[in-house]
Amino acid sequence: MEDERTFRTPRERRFYRRLRDRVKRWAERRDIPEKRLEYLLAAPDLFVLLSRLALDSRVPLRAKAKVAAGIAYFVTPLDMVPDFLGPPGYLDDVVVAAWILQNIVAELNQLDPAILEEHWEGQEDVLEKITTIVDRAEDVLGRGLRFVVRRLHSGKGPGQGRQGSS
Repeated sequence: MEDERTFRTPRERRFYRRLRDRVKRWAERRDIPEKRLEYLLAAPDLFVLLSRLALDSRVPLRAKAKVAAGIAYFVTPLDMVPDFLGPPGYLDDVVVAAWILQNIVAELNQLDPAILEEHWEGQEDVLEKITTIVDRAEDVLGRGLRFVVRRLHSGKGPGQGRQGSS
């Protein structure tokens, strides 16, 4: 339940609740498939997780750079699916955030396996949620963004070039 969540500031709690309420109201006015709504409602949880990881002194600078890229992607209104479209604009943000988190999980778990759990506000297991989102990215984003999904599965995220290792 939301009341059991451990927010660090009232501002964080308000932002989280506002974002979830906006998504829920939008979904109620439309016939949104449950699968998509599930991903849309992951947006606040993933954003809070990224924000907290960025501030955690245990997180290495290299991982923080990836986290910062995820936060920037969330707050940039013009991306693969523009955020000004409303909640559907968060679908790609959710997938990109999950992909970034999936890429830093091993590094964080080597430091302290509790780091992700400590900062997670979601109701399900954080690792399971991240994996599910990345694995089902094409279902969520649709076939029109298949090229993005292929790049995520190949290990190259949005904005990463095709340059090889030197």
